[in-house]
Amino acid sequence: MIPLKDDNPTNTFPFATIGIIIINLLVFLFEMNSGGQLDAQLFLFGAVPYRITHLEGLPVLITLLTALFFHMDIVHLAGNMLYLWVFGQAIEDKLGHLKFIYFYLICGIVASMGFIMLIPDSKLPLIGASGAISGVLGAYFLLYPESRIQVLVPLFIFWKKIRIQAFWFLLFWIILQLFFGTTTFNLSKTANSGGVGWIAHVIGFIAGALFLTIFSMHAVSARSK
Repeated sequence: MIPLKDDNPTNTFPFATIGIIIINLLVFLFEMNSGGQLDAQLFLFGAVPYRITHLEGLPVLITLLTALFFHMDIVHLAGNMLYLWVFGQAIEDKLGHLKFIYFYLICGIVASMGFIMLIPDSKLPLIGASGAISGVLGAYFLLYPESRIQVLVPLFIFWKKIRIQAFWFLLFWIILQLFFGTTTFNLSKTANSGGVGWIAHVIGFIAGALFLTIFSMHAVSARSK
């Protein structure tokens, strides 16, 4: 299922969501114009578990941030940006622009760190915005489970648009991440490959739900003072 839009109304313009998408697009253009040095760029800016767990130079920790804006190909980029556009606007509207940026980045970093702790000796880079966007999905799952999501569903050789509750769509999504994460985890370890960070998606989803709860509790506490 491919999400197209949600029916959750927002009251603010999604400056942060659009800004993050633009940055990702600009970074991808940088990748495409790397003059045949794409692999080198991904190793330089991606989060390589071995380099981070062995602290091969303090600046390597910065790659936990830069890795969130690099993608393997146009399909990887397009899928991530579509999910961010569909679900990010409502969360930005709820948290506010600056808090949303902080929330997005911290979810992505936590997702990457969780994955790195599971496969600490991998020498291949973990890249992509998936962990951060998974955090957005985790927050949406808690805040707007009854919202309707318009999705494209493949029916043999045709595609059909349907509307489904966000609860069921995101539940199906996280079950898929858990399934692929658990079935490919041992393979990823033996192949010394990050592969698709299914486990990072799960960690990001949980982190998003937890951080949303913390942010909400902090907001309530601040209002009560």
